[in-house]
Amino acid sequence: MSDVAPISSARTATTETAPTSGGPRILAIESSCDETAAAVLDGTRSLLANVVHSQVSIHAEYGGVVPELASRSHVRMIDKVVQDALAQSNTSLEELAGVAVTQGPGLVGSLLVGLEYGRALAWSRNLPLLPVHHLEGHLYAPFIGRSEGSAEPGWPFVGLVVSGGHSSLYHCKAPGVYEELGRTLDDAAGEAFDKISKRLGLGYPGGATIDRLARSGDPKAFRFPRPMMHSKNYHFSFSGVKTAVGTALDKEETELTGQRLNDFAASFQAAVVDVLVAKTVDAAEEVGVERIVLTGGVASNSQLRSQLEAAASARGIALVVPPPALCTDNAAMIGAAGYARLYAAIQAGEGFESAHLNARASWPLGRRSPLQKPLERGVRRGPKS
Repeated sequence: MSDVAPISSARTATTETAPTSGGPRILAIESSCDETAAAVLDGTRSLLANVVHSQVSIHAEYGGVVPELASRSHVRMIDKVVQDALAQSNTSLEELAGVAVTQGPGLVGSLLVGLEYGRALAWSRNLPLLPVHHLEGHLYAPFIGRSEGSAEPGWPFVGLVVSGGHSSLYHCKAPGVYEELGRTLDDAAGEAFDKISKRLGLGYPGGATIDRLARSGDPKAFRFPRPMMHSKNYHFSFSGVKTAVGTALDKEETELTGQRLNDFAASFQAAVVDVLVAKTVDAAEEVGVERIVLTGGVASNSQLRSQLEAAASARGIALVVPPPALCTDNAAMIGAAGYARLYAAIQAGEGFESAHLNARASWPLGRRSPLQKPLERGVRRGPKS
């Protein structure tokens, strides 16, 4: 298949800054794991439609995502989800100025479904294809919308992306300029929640259930470790606390129920949240930013939100959190990042070639790549850390 049209040929005007609303429309597609999603935006902060098809019912009986089942579901649902997003936004294909799509990281089979659908659509309409890093999308989520009482987003900031597949800290210096400060060395926080939920017989996904039970529990009832809490870096490790929780469960003579179950959930949740909060606030203070962005599926956890807000506020740092619907995987966040990239490329007079574009299962955010060059030219480089 030949390349899609370069950015310069897109039906849009070159401007110094991407519009927050009222600009040309783009379609965004996200299929990195187990949500098939499509969105339409007419600016970096203007969401016209956001459609998400969840696969929770498919994977629940297995206690986690089954890659083959996930990719098959994407194949079945991708066209319907895209058509629904176009219909809800009252947008025709002729009105689109570009197609943003998640290139990685994620499950290869799942990524390929969205990537190839987006590539085919862009090629057929002679539109630019805008590949987006999944984690960069999460970092853009609060620019679309933020929870009530949350601070106004802005650059620079420290971003904590915490989900079932990722637990990472970034110094986000400017659009397209990211420095990884720390990441999980084993399990992601969301994965730990799901595994412990499975052990407790609470079902999948488990984060919301544990959060609900913990609200009525005593977080000091069980003593669980805080791995790497006081290490001299910003990395995380959650396999140890997961093992400790499993060992504690094995010692219980009867199945946990009632208040004891609530206490257990609260104690486990506190062990994870304490580490996330301490390292995030310390990182933000060290690099000297005024904002922290909390995003990813685990960002919906009420204890994490409240505890991080209190810790950040105590040090004069604002917390920015997207609304829950934009914390989990969605295409709106991919569209926001893609929209910014579209305008940066127009500024630089560059295009995006798609002939050799492929899904990337592993893709560190922060490593310099050709995709970052237009944005880096437009903003130079952000303040030094």
